Amino acid sequence: MINRSAENEADRRSFLKAAGVAGLGTVGGATALGAMTDGAMAAPKITDGAILNFALNLEYLEAEFYNIAAFGTGLKNNLTGGKGKKGGVVGGSAVPFKTPAIANYAREIAIDELDHVKFLRKALGGAKVARPAIDLQSSFTAAATAAGLIQPGQTFNPFLDEDSFLLAAFIFEDVGVTAYKGAAPLIQNKTYLEAAAGILAVEAYHAGIVRTALYQKGLYAQAQAISDARDSLDGRKNDDQGIGTAQVANLVPTDKNGIAYSRDPFQVHNIAYLTDKKARKGGFFPKGTNGVLTTSANQRRKKG
Repeated sequence: MINRSAENEADRRSFLKAAGVAGLGTVGGATALGAMTDGAMAAPKITDGAILNFALNLEYLEAEFYNIAAFGTGLKNNLTGGKGKKGGVVGGSAVPFKTPAIANYAREIAIDELDHVKFLRKALGGAKVARPAIDLQSSFTAAATAAGLIQPGQTFNPFLDEDSFLLAAFIFEDVGVTAYKGAAPLIQNKTYLEAAAGILAVEAYHAGIVRTALYQKGLYAQAQAISDARDSLDGRKNDDQGIGTAQVANLVPTDKNGIAYSRDPFQVHNIAYLTDKKARKGGFFPKGTNGVLTTSANQRRKKG
């Protein structure tokens, strides 16, 4: 059973102040996750703070990846503490970009992700979780092997060059967009919802930049392989989409109504942990994430 978040009234006021709406009152209690995707477990009520801490774990991962890639350094120590077990970061180095525009993209995204971490930490106050252990080394090799980008025994270094960086960024950005969209219906308080929507918009801009850069480089097959690998982990539906072909672009992954799809926290953890099974750690988070929402679900497809 998932326990209720430990946030308190002071934490709620801290969020409202950080969001620029101090004095509007208290945040509504809890939100029900309910029955979610195929294979996902039923969950009891949780607080909006628990959902935002789920997002904070993802922002830690993205902020570390992009800041190391763009500037050669990750988060400062004063941005990593909080509830739960604090972990270190393995792997990463500054990317030797050759294309000035892509280097500029990386720097802008890195700053945005850093700001997301700062905002969520300030907003959550005493309820914020610590940065969990993050693997930016073997996790990418495992993901690239599963996608067929490399052969077993080979190594994929996302910091080797700008093509590798873009392919690695493609793993994160599409997941981030779908994660925030999937979390939106779970958030009860409008202030929390507006803030999450604002971050979702930024993540969507980032995803568009990455998808466009990959398309311009002609990395259609590699992007499709990553898309297929994600799809193999997060359930029976084939919602994930690549960037198209040389003949037809697919830079905005939508359904028939032109709407982006969603992932629930369990599905997001399936991809983050690089497993289609129920788990509490693995992949990019070798010791798991911190907070209330930390588990992936059994998404294995039935045979026949």
